Amino acid sequence: MVCSPTIPRSHGRPWTRADLGDDISRIGIRCVPPWCPAIRDAAHRMRVMQRHTRFRWAWWLLAYASLGLGIVGVFVPGLPTTVFVLIAAWAAARGSDRLHRWLLAHPRFGPSIRDWQAHGAVSRRAKWLATGTMTVCAAILLALMLWIPAHRWWMTALPIACMAAVATWLWLRPEPPAA
Repeated sequence: MVCSPTIPRSHGRPWTRADLGDDISRIGIRCVPPWCPAIRDAAHRMRVMQRHTRFRWAWWLLAYASLGLGIVGVFVPGLPTTVFVLIAAWAAARGSDRLHRWLLAHPRFGPSIRDWQAHGAVSRRAKWLATGTMTVCAAILLALMLWIPAHRWWMTALPIACMAAVATWLWLRPEPPAA
């Protein structure tokens, strides 16, 4: 077998690299010849797609559950919205094309998700809002510790340390390029 896009298919028309994935699944190639990069690449794409479609229902469930928690987080103080919306976008890319397109086109969530997916970037406004929210939560924790002295010191120190680590990581993320 010669690795060439001019090898005729069973129905007479020559195949292309895009058609190769269908041929591999139809004829059941298990051993991919290393000398043929077109077949090797298509076989890899087939394995990745099979892995994603096998658990598509789980990705779909995670996407919608995360989006639901993100919406609840708009109204419940202390429950993050952005994190759950980003998780929903990530899972929707694997399990629900319709939800993924909706999230990317959403006027409020879309720009943040697109910046994160394209550059791993977080806007300066989002960084300031997240840092401010974590600072307010840390102040409330400290006030509760002083008001209710039965708490141990580490019960306040651990969440504040986690918030400090997240804030540091957040400020180390790049900002999106100017439009």
